[in-house]
Amino acid sequence: MLAGLVPDVVVVETFTTGPAAALPPEEAALVAAATPERRREFAAARSCARRALAQLGVAPQPILLDRDVPAWAARAPRWPEGVVGSMTHSDGYHAAAVARASVIAAVGVDAEPNEPLPAGVRELVTTDEERALLARLSGTRADVAWDRLVFSAKESVYKAWFPLTRRWLDFGDCLVRPAPGGTFTVALRMARPAAGGARISGLAGRWRTARRGGRGYVATALAVPAAPGAGGPPAR
Repeated sequence: MLAGLVPDVVVVETFTTGPAAALPPEEAALVAAATPERRREFAAARSCARRALAQLGVAPQPILLDRDVPAWAARAPRWPEGVVGSMTHSDGYHAAAVARASVIAAVGVDAEPNEPLPAGVRELVTTDEERALLARLSGTRADVAWDRLVFSAKESVYKAWFPLTRRWLDFGDCLVRPAPGGTFTVALRMARPAAGGARISGLAGRWRTARRGGRGYVATALAVPAAPGAGGPPAR
């Protein structure tokens, strides 16, 4: 679903609802008090991440949490030195995307059920301009939950934004314009130059839908290219 959406990024994804995969002790401690479902999601996504890192030639290692973040970003992962990445999970689907920081400054991926957002949530996560666009798009492809797609794109944007800026990004701070052909553009309303010289004032990504086992999914992905000669954001 996510594989191949973003150049220069390695993606490993899986559909699984089985028991949680085995975790290194350091990772297991992070979810020791979590629900069985949360432990299963955590383990599956990190298993994808280790397999993706292996394709970059990175030795297997625990993927722990970035402790140098505000409380609202407490789940942010700490990637190995010289690597950027993003993980996602949704209703039995799990994926991780990684890249060399010398090539990609940040990457964001997200997957969601291909279903309309719950009542009231649409107004919280979309702007007036986005809702006007969604009304037009709803007549182009009835098989896409366009409001959920916009939500997913904003999640992907945040996952790329935060490692570079270490700042909060509200739903209203970015304007997502999806297109029926599988692309979307993003205008950031609080943009600034990011770490390593990468600029994130405007972003573009891709989206895709899929069905598996009777479930429908929508996935989004984007990447911020590294500035020439940059090594990407420091690992934390």
